[in-house]
Amino acid sequence: MGSLKSPQSTTQNWTDDLPVCKNTGIGFSTNQIYREDGNPQEEHGYEDCSCHFKFNDSFYWYAVFDGHEGKRAADFCCQRMTAEIYFSKLMDNKSDEEVKEFLNQAFVTVEKGYMQSIEDLLAERTSLLYDIPDGLTQYEAYQKVPHIVQSINKLNNELSSGTAAAVALIYDNKLYVANVGNCRVLLCQTDPNSVLKVVQLSVDHDLKNEDELLRLSQLGINANNLRKSSRLGNQENTRCLGNYSVKGGYKDFEDLANAIQEPIIAQPDIHGGITLDESSRFLLLMSAGLYRSIEDATGTDQVNKYIAQCVVEQFREQATLTGVAQAVVDKAVRFHHDWYMSNSLNNSCSPKRDDITLVLRNFNYPLPNAITSPSTPSVTFNPMVTENTVSNRSSTVHSSTVSSTATNKTSDTSSSQENKEDDGIGPDQKIEAYVDFSDFYRNFNKAKKEGTLPGGLDF
Repeated sequence: MGSLKSPQSTTQNWTDDLPVCKNTGIGFSTNQIYREDGNPQEEHGYEDCSCHFKFNDSFYWYAVFDGHEGKRAADFCCQRMTAEIYFSKLMDNKSDEEVKEFLNQAFVTVEKGYMQSIEDLLAERTSLLYDIPDGLTQYEAYQKVPHIVQSINKLNNELSSGTAAAVALIYDNKLYVANVGNCRVLLCQTDPNSVLKVVQLSVDHDLKNEDELLRLSQLGINANNLRKSSRLGNQENTRCLGNYSVKGGYKDFEDLANAIQEPIIAQPDIHGGITLDESSRFLLLMSAGLYRSIEDATGTDQVNKYIAQCVVEQFREQATLTGVAQAVVDKAVRFHHDWYMSNSLNNSCSPKRDDITLVLRNFNYPLPNAITSPSTPSVTFNPMVTENTVSNRSSTVHSSTVSSTATNKTSDTSSSQENKEDDGIGPDQKIEAYVDFSDFYRNFNKAKKEGTLPGGLDF
């Protein structure tokens, strides 16, 4: 998943040739419906997208897009957002505010570009609507012209495609984060006492966010009703990229009809720039499927800390960063499945979970089991692993540090001298003969002196 394609995709993208950041690992899992017979089943195709690029030594780009109602919006926004960043004119000595405004404009441009990209769908839907006889109810239209109604419904689904997004830009050793929707970005740092701390740099734009409820109430929407609901129009988030149906058509939704302007917006929350120093350990970008699965399965109200602890544990176990990220995802998947199977009899939980994507960017957290090669054939490395305890509030996790001792195979002079005594080299530094030619030379000289030496041997 180094490119922007889904795990199942075979489509070639222009970003496939961009250099990826090799200090990054990706983990993912497709959505799942839990069947009674135990066989796995996807509810829909994988709708997430992600990327992790290194444009140059001081310019890195990471993103997770959590799509809904198909992958159209997530694919478009992932490609277009990367283009906006890659072809940007960011110059040295930009202030934090200038970089943040640059990210804000990238979201504005991508949103505008996506809405322009679906104009053909809108035109097709308008044409089909004219083909339905006037005065028919929706049910009557389906009875008389079912093929037209089915085509319109299909177009409406495509027009509902949208995506949450969380992006991270590292520029000149500073971190900037922007997001819309409920994807999350976590930065894990250690303080002077080596305590691992987890900071959420993104904002969850959902109906649990009181600031978002206040914003919506100022537009004329009843916030008390929203607190009792889990959806806003046709989606869960109060902000997203794409989803024309809930933006251009918000008047068609009962809970949004009183709004005086578009209630679902694409304006991101932006934070930065955070200087990346030795205290910065690793960065996590994730779709909502990861932390929600863990919240469901464990009941924890400190899911960010739980995820960070899982990452630390896997740093100790895995040999690659992708192995770390995938192991964290696999653990969440297993927990969620086991939780459902344990509670399915009382119908207290939903029999499915969402797509999961996790992007892990390591800064300087040790990976003790990583496979390393000697720099030269004459040197071997003997890794010694030591355990350091890192206290994280009420719980304790363990991190691993690695030190290596290099041993030169020819540096031990005493052992080298012992080897020389048995190597057959004499004091004159010549190899001692292992065939005795003394009889040959004695007989050769005797025959030559007596004149009986065969011809051709006189040398």
